[in-house]
Amino acid sequence: MERSYDVPLTMTVPDEAAGDLEKLFHTYYGRLARLLYRVTGDMGRAEEAAAEAFWRLHHKPPRAKTNFEGWLYRTGLRLALDRVKKESRRARYEALASLFRFTATPEQALQQNEERARVRQALTALKPEQVALLTLRSEGFSYAQTAAALNLNPASVGTLLARAEQAFRKEYVNRYGER
Repeated sequence: MERSYDVPLTMTVPDEAAGDLEKLFHTYYGRLARLLYRVTGDMGRAEEAAAEAFWRLHHKPPRAKTNFEGWLYRTGLRLALDRVKKESRRARYEALASLFRFTATPEQALQQNEERARVRQALTALKPEQVALLTLRSEGFSYAQTAAALNLNPASVGTLLARAEQAFRKEYVNRYGER
């Protein structure tokens, strides 16, 4: 069954869907996986994190049953960030072990991959709430949708987003210099 992910968000789940994990899964899984892809850079890892978020929803649902989507986004983003940090540590150790291994790729693809890795590394240094704001906004969420997904006051999203962008820029410049 194909579904469009360009439908408007609903921030509350009807009572009949709240008890039906399958309906929640079909409603939110695709968008959650795409959002987590922005953090992980790998669709397989993003889908694993999304599935784990649903597993956690099934085994230990949030107490408030009004914003499952926001809970899923927050949980999924935290899981994805944890995976990126873990993989970063592993890659560092593997690089030390195999200093002479080189994968030949076109220069442009290499530069793109390096830039994506830099962005992900800078994101890992930010607070999870800031990462959530930045990734939801980059995914095209409006301020109202972002506020609803993260349980924020809609009037404060702009300010919080500006602070998150500033924190990201500062972290990126500290790590990699001006670009």
